[in-house]
Amino acid sequence: MTAVSGALTALFAPSRDAHGRAYGPDLLRAAAILLVMAWHMPGPARPEPLAAIRPFGWLGVDVFFVLSGYLIGAQLLKGIAGGHGVDFRRFWASRAFRILPAFLAVLALYFTLPDFSDGKAIQPLWRFLTFTMNFGLDYRVTGAFTSAWSLCVEEHFYWLLPPLVLVLTRWRGAGPALALGAAVILGGMALRWAIWHGPVADPATRPADFLRLIYYPTWTRLDGLAMGVLLAAARVFRPAAVARFAPPRLTGPLGLIAAAGTVVLCIRHADGVSLDLAGAVVVYPLACLAATLLLCALLDIEPALRRLPLAPVTFVATLAYSLYLVHKPVQHMLRERLGDGVLHGWTGLGAYLAADFTAAILLWLLVERPFLRLRDRVLRRPLPAVVEEPMKRAA
Repeated sequence: MTAVSGALTALFAPSRDAHGRAYGPDLLRAAAILLVMAWHMPGPARPEPLAAIRPFGWLGVDVFFVLSGYLIGAQLLKGIAGGHGVDFRRFWASRAFRILPAFLAVLALYFTLPDFSDGKAIQPLWRFLTFTMNFGLDYRVTGAFTSAWSLCVEEHFYWLLPPLVLVLTRWRGAGPALALGAAVILGGMALRWAIWHGPVADPATRPADFLRLIYYPTWTRLDGLAMGVLLAAARVFRPAAVARFAPPRLTGPLGLIAAAGTVVLCIRHADGVSLDLAGAVVVYPLACLAATLLLCALLDIEPALRRLPLAPVTFVATLAYSLYLVHKPVQHMLRERLGDGVLHGWTGLGAYLAADFTAAILLWLLVERPFLRLRDRVLRRPLPAVVEEPMKRAA
């Protein structure tokens, strides 16, 4: 087992060892991508256990948003706390090396290989290159590569957060940051409530209008990013308070309770990814709160996690971005070639997973990892890893 773990670590380490890995975020990242893949898995290849999980698979994207908010927020805020300010060019260059190569490689496949697709039509290339394809997105008209909508939200977040952080640091105290975070979360709830009373309230137009007006746009999906940044700010600037008032014995159970509440709300208020009014207002922030609380707990028990054989989790987490980009078109192509008669039950599930992971490994080895290593050379030093020791209890 040790030899296998060492081989996986050597093969899939992102770049230099200085990056390190935190098992807590990796656990959530691996769970998130597996949830998303379960959501998109073709129906005939869903054994009973997977069929029970599948209705909640779309929530994996919200887990990704919380992770991104925390990791990106902590990276920027640690620079502020260390007196280094915000290096805009370095930050944006790092994000470009991380996100663009694999995205552009997959985008090129969509536009050059007719069979590489997961829908009948695709939006114009410029919408993808400008990360605006999530605005007014109607999957009935342009249903190919719709999963790029979440990358658009992430890109908008990367552009907006550094200036906001710089502005907020000019005020003393946590008040302005807390007020802005609360405004984003509560404002998102209010905005979804208002939008839902428009065309999306008509059952005849759901779920397409729900996705177009509420699910895809950036301004309605900032809950997780905001909560992740607030968690990062608390752990960077108020570690003693977090250790005292949010220990893992509290945040862990509360996170599980919030996750269970999210599942119950989805059962009662969701029709697939389409939510009714109560669900549209409450489900997203509750799901993101669950992920935030669980992340906080996992960060505090990092040494215990490091004693566990979690190399397979790290393997899945490392491939998460590549898996997110390729799993839908790969599944679609495999289904077109072999059909549901072959890709049925556990056999079909195994075939889909094997194809997904094979494609993701190739994308990682040929594109992602080389550009991460190039990033380190161009920026001269690796970016600091957001790996924490458990916070000491306040005296």
